[in-house]
Amino acid sequence: MPNIAVVGAQWGDEGKGKVVDLLSSHFSVVARFQGGPNAGHTVIFGDQKFALHHVPSGVFRAGTRIVVGNGTVIDLEQLLAELETLRQANIELGGRFFISDRAHVILPLWKGLDKLRETTADATSKIGTTLRGIGPTYEAKAARWGVRMGDLAELEHLEDRVRRIIEGPAGDRLRDAGIDPGQPAAVAREAHELWKQVAATVTDTATLLNDWIDEGHGVLFEGAQGTLLDVDHGSYPFVTSSNTLTGALCAGLGVAPTRLTGTVGVFKAYGTRVGSGPMPTELDDGPEGNGQKLRDRGHEFGTTTGRPRRCGWFDGVAARYATRINRFDGACVMLLDVLDAFDEIDVCVGYRLDGEELKTFPASIAACERIEPIYETLPGWKSDTTAIRRWDRLPAEAVRYVERLGEIAGTEITMVGVGPDREQSIVKPGSWLSRTLDL
Repeated sequence: MPNIAVVGAQWGDEGKGKVVDLLSSHFSVVARFQGGPNAGHTVIFGDQKFALHHVPSGVFRAGTRIVVGNGTVIDLEQLLAELETLRQANIELGGRFFISDRAHVILPLWKGLDKLRETTADATSKIGTTLRGIGPTYEAKAARWGVRMGDLAELEHLEDRVRRIIEGPAGDRLRDAGIDPGQPAAVAREAHELWKQVAATVTDTATLLNDWIDEGHGVLFEGAQGTLLDVDHGSYPFVTSSNTLTGALCAGLGVAPTRLTGTVGVFKAYGTRVGSGPMPTELDDGPEGNGQKLRDRGHEFGTTTGRPRRCGWFDGVAARYATRINRFDGACVMLLDVLDAFDEIDVCVGYRLDGEELKTFPASIAACERIEPIYETLPGWKSDTTAIRRWDRLPAEAVRYVERLGEIAGTEITMVGVGPDREQSIVKPGSWLSRTLDL
């Protein structure tokens, strides 16, 4: 059985949840390898709509095993609320949901530090985080004073670890700002009590995954956020706190790179971004402009935060960069239907910086902010694609648009989305994805 990764190729919000949900019926296991409750994967089928933050999007396929890996960070209150929502929807999880005992836990202290940092930063240095404690939790992990799921089992040991954190520099920062970081015994007890509600699911998931692969089970690896938010390769410092690339699944799940069959990149048919940082193709053209038109037609508001997303044309330079560092075997272009109403559609095919053309995404944020996008204009199709279910029924201009995106990005377009429902997806016959999964 193949083992395939699904990775966001832009600044997140590309539609990964829908792609994972759709493909998960072809796999025995779906495993999330990084990120925390800052992820917001939306899955829609029939009259049901779910927003997932911790739980992988393959959860709706009965019998599919669901893994939250060691590379993630976990807010236990958020996770328990999410699990309860699934239970109320009659989604059975017993015996098929597993959490890594090595995943780090988001303590209230980390949420307090996240909020303090964002509220005291000046306008030019605000990252625009979700204020859910993800960044400080990953910082604590790197500094070797974090708390992992496996640490929550023994209360006395846990209290000692929490005391060192609260009485250390992290607690001092909150106290200096007049914020109570909490009492170690109370914080530890609360975390322990929450852990007890999921204790039966906490295990060595790396061993499980490798055993399942050895037995011939296929694994769908689910990423969160997007390539351009990767802490190393994204628009640093306006990035998330984890590695979001395909390669991160090896460390984030304990799976060797030789286990991977291929990678699917997920693009939106245009560009969006939430939070601060450069976005060369952003359309800040007023309430009647194309930027607002994209936002309205795409319902572009954050799944996790509700914040309006910044919108713009498809950035082909960034797409080519994402393809190279992930080596996408194929790509999915989602929300193609949002472009149904446009007479013409621009695509960024190059950058101009200080009068010189660039062929790649620069590392310097100062340089990114001076970029002038070079556009190619393609004709729109001015027809409704939402009811189309076959590739050969798509308007010729829509096919040409999608194929041009593939040419610019340097990968084959294997699927398009023409609406939010899982059924509003069209796999290209004979494409890599079609051949690999026999779709």
